[in-house]
Amino acid sequence: MNRSYAQKFLHYCSLSVLGTVGVSCYILADTFFVAQALGTNGLAALNLAIPVYNLIHGAGLWFGMGGATKFAIRKTSNDLRESGRIFTNTLYLVLAASMLFMLVGLCCPTPLAKMLGASGETLEMTVTYLRWLLLFAPAFLLNDLLLCFVRNDGAPSLSAAAMLGSSFSNIVLDYIFMFPLKLGIFGAVFATGLSALIGVLMMTPHLLRGKSNFRCVRTRLLHDIIRDDLRLGFPSLIGQLAAGITMVLFNWLILRLEGTTGVAAYGVVANLSLVITAIYTGLSQGVQPLLSSAYGKRRWTDVTIYYRYAIVTVAILSVALYLLLFWFADPIAAVFNREQQDTLQQIAIDGIRLYFLSNLFVGYNTVLSVYFPSVEHPFPAQLLSLLRGFLLLIPMAIVCSFLFGMTGIWLAYPLTEGVTAIAWFFWHRTYAAKQG
Repeated sequence: MNRSYAQKFLHYCSLSVLGTVGVSCYILADTFFVAQALGTNGLAALNLAIPVYNLIHGAGLWFGMGGATKFAIRKTSNDLRESGRIFTNTLYLVLAASMLFMLVGLCCPTPLAKMLGASGETLEMTVTYLRWLLLFAPAFLLNDLLLCFVRNDGAPSLSAAAMLGSSFSNIVLDYIFMFPLKLGIFGAVFATGLSALIGVLMMTPHLLRGKSNFRCVRTRLLHDIIRDDLRLGFPSLIGQLAAGITMVLFNWLILRLEGTTGVAAYGVVANLSLVITAIYTGLSQGVQPLLSSAYGKRRWTDVTIYYRYAIVTVAILSVALYLLLFWFADPIAAVFNREQQDTLQQIAIDGIRLYFLSNLFVGYNTVLSVYFPSVEHPFPAQLLSLLRGFLLLIPMAIVCSFLFGMTGIWLAYPLTEGVTAIAWFFWHRTYAAKQG
């Protein structure tokens, strides 16, 4: 093992994983405190609203990863004016998406909540969470944008510090707003929104003090940059949309099988999934600047080395994480089961042990979804991300739930990821042979 390669890989990826796990704790902290303060109905309401968070975060990564990937590849030419145009045009996308999300939050949170399955006692809490989540969309989107650009600007430590700082703030604010101040579900979402703003504030000095290789410049909307941003970042959007669609579909199916208790149990599994997925996302986002920089300099051996490091690391992590979740499924479920409901506890335990069989496949798929855009070949990632997120998952979940009930629902996700991973494996071998 080349020590310099390994050191760079570990430096970027460890910091990125710490940061993305911190971001995932936004919702995990909400889940814990909502479960303690509001019980099963609050947990169900939060779970119904989380897909919208996935959509907002997906849009942030779509623009951020797309723009930052193009920035990292072009940075090798030391053209600060071009870097500024890339950043500014990506910021235009963020501003446009922010206005759209805020408009939905102001005008139609109630129809959106009903569309997601909220009703009865969960409706009011779901509407409150959605309204404020959408109004804070500019903070979430700008945070994602800066995280991606700062990481690709050779400052992974600052990026990780911002993510961890905002996550820690979220945990502290969650407690303050929901217990001493007793603000209920509003307190949870308000804490999450403020935490994203804190992350933005932590990274702003990097931009303002002239330390960065990117900055805002006066430029018109450049269609070639917008096109490349959307093309290169699209797999990151699909990854988040897949998570959101999984939650919407599973909530809908579980409501009909096990009611609100089943949805609350799925909330435990889904929120754990956010953390597991964040680990894989962090690793893939961490290796992305190394891949893009090596590709920009046409160092093909470096590209291969970093890719192999990522795949081996994913395999080791996946086995370790699954064993941990399998053996500690009972106490993990109990943490979120304040009312000690036996049905909720058993459904959650079964879900943890079956759903996370997907670990190895998800990690492999996530790394490849970033690898292809990093070397300016986004089409394989786009096509197979669609397979993973939409074309296979939806029919798989419906058929498996019809045949095997809750067991089928838990197994639909690992089956989908497994089939996708096999397709990705053969696609990548074919792609490598053509490049070779």
